[in-house]
Amino acid sequence: MKKIILLAVLSIAGLTATNAQTTKQTVKKAAAKVEAPKVDGPGMVFENETIDYGTITKGADGKREFVFVNNGTKPVTISNAQGSCGCTVPTKPDSAIAPGAKGVIGVKYDTNRVGPFTKTVTITSDASETPKVLTIKGTVVEDKPAGETIKS
Repeated sequence: MKKIILLAVLSIAGLTATNAQTTKQTVKKAAAKVEAPKVDGPGMVFENETIDYGTITKGADGKREFVFVNNGTKPVTISNAQGSCGCTVPTKPDSAIAPGAKGVIGVKYDTNRVGPFTKTVTITSDASETPKVLTIKGTVVEDKPAGETIKS
């Protein structure tokens, strides 16, 4: 009798674990299928159009990345990436980004300037939606405020 009960409990536990793993895989597959609609010609869809630095200390690493996917049918070429001031320096890919491939627009903010900031990066490309304006924002502080976590 004990063996039958043990076998039943193990069977139920095994089925539950298998079902949980299947559900996780289904959720991952559903998330992977969320794509931007295809466009005819070159296209760009950004994962995020705003980067929030949060509260960072003076002199912290100001490098961040805007990641995009070419959702078009032709390669996309970025001709210019321009910061709204000298404290915001963007970098662009040197070559065209193939359809379906990811590209990166790098941006470096000068964190030696204390205080809140909101700056833009204007992207010019051969995609249909051009120019594209991306935003960075945050607050640079002298030292770590009491009770706050600072990103660096």
